[in-house]
Amino acid sequence: MARWKGVALTLVGVVATVWLALDGGLGLYIHPRYFGFTAAMAVLGGAAAIVALALAPRPGEADDPDAAHGSGGPADAPSARRRGAVLGAWGAVLLVATAVVALLAVPPAALTSRTAVQRDIDRTTADLAGDAPSLRGADPASFTLKDWALLLRQNDDPSVFAGQEPELVGFVTPAPGDPDDAFYLARFTITCCAVDAQPIGVPVHLPGWRERFAVDDWVRVSGAFGQDPAGGTGLVLLPAELDQVEQPEQPYVY
Repeated sequence: MARWKGVALTLVGVVATVWLALDGGLGLYIHPRYFGFTAAMAVLGGAAAIVALALAPRPGEADDPDAAHGSGGPADAPSARRRGAVLGAWGAVLLVATAVVALLAVPPAALTSRTAVQRDIDRTTADLAGDAPSLRGADPASFTLKDWALLLRQNDDPSVFAGQEPELVGFVTPAPGDPDDAFYLARFTITCCAVDAQPIGVPVHLPGWRERFAVDDWVRVSGAFGQDPAGGTGLVLLPAELDQVEQPEQPYVY
């Protein structure tokens, strides 16, 4: 039974991985550079699981080693073993059913503001600031939210961003220390997979933002960068236009 359970769980994992790869949902869990490798390993894993299934012992071949060797024991030992086998079988079925629901029935979802808060979006954005691109000789129109977030961490002089009015898309995350007048327009950047995902964000000054948006809403913001009107340190995005949008097909940035 243990072998059958392992084979079943492997097949469920393989089917889920291949399905996510075909459906485009694999990008919610790993970096795109690993799509091909992950899909190939899933196929190999499925082949190995099928081989294991073919080699698994048939019912009665190895379920009762005591009976196979003719060993004696208490009269109620066989019935106790049968009850244990039944309970083990139902436990295996429950485990496999849980895996099916978790991996195949529940739709995949992107990381949310809860994770961004837990991983300290303010600190991680500062930690990554050294990777910011240069405004000199570059086309700001190609910059992602990550690029602008890191640039803001490197420069607190509004003149550096004079004339820049980016249009950015991200989800709403409360800004620590100023939860009513500002929020972070946030996204996650990942190096390998969702386990190492780091939240980055651009602070947006918008008093009363909770009346218009809920935490985790995806919004598109365009505007200019300037000093925080609330007196905070650093620059913020002063929105000229702000609209709610659907979550993009690829919610992460790289």
